Amino acid sequence: MVTKHVKNHTCPTYFKTVRHRQATSWVVGECIKRRLINPGRVFRPRDVMDDMKQKYGVEVSYSVAWRGWEYANENLRLGMPEQSYTLLPGYLHMLQQTNPGSIVNLEVTDRNKFQYLFIAFAASIQGFLYCRPVISIDATHLKGKYRGVLFTAVCHDANQQNFPLAFGVGDSENDAAWTWFLNRVKDVFGENPTLIIVSDRHRSIHSAVEQAFPKAFHGICMYHLLNNLKTKFKSKSKELEQH
Repeated sequence: MVTKHVKNHTCPTYFKTVRHRQATSWVVGECIKRRLINPGRVFRPRDVMDDMKQKYGVEVSYSVAWRGWEYANENLRLGMPEQSYTLLPGYLHMLQQTNPGSIVNLEVTDRNKFQYLFIAFAASIQGFLYCRPVISIDATHLKGKYRGVLFTAVCHDANQQNFPLAFGVGDSENDAAWTWFLNRVKDVFGENPTLIIVSDRHRSIHSAVEQAFPKAFHGICMYHLLNNLKTKFKSKSKELEQH
């Protein structure tokens, strides 16, 4: 029950322009969805926060900006991460139809959830026969909703150019994921007695190479080794570069 009415309000205008509880993720998504029409434009949640502040004078949290960005993408039918995973089997089938000889492997959990992915194009498989038996492997972290890691295996061709061999996706750089990926590489490209594997000093890689390629020589990438030394001996980084 209202017992007293105050006609003159003393609230500053700041409280009238920021942190509106009406600025829900749905409202934010409706406000920004036109900005996402161009698929080549990078528009991240941080950009959503800045856009809402500059255009509407409303501050929204990162989580609201993220959910609004997701809603806008779904509303524009650009696809959500969950839907993308369901398209993988069809994509891999068409990949093999249009690139005969390509090897793909999609592994799921007992609950039919994505676990690992491996792709080696036919051109890479055939081209490796004319490359040096030196395979460099590395991984980089993915920045999508479900994170994960992208595994790569490359070598050098006769022109000293990087020649991609295989790609893989896993949950993280752990023993199981690296071992699974390298076993797939072995299945496709074989195990040459003179094969050399080059990588950084990640412990999981060391363990996986021992299991998948026990006869191969495992070398350390000089670039990664130099960076590790420079990090550990910062005061002598210039001297290390000279040597």
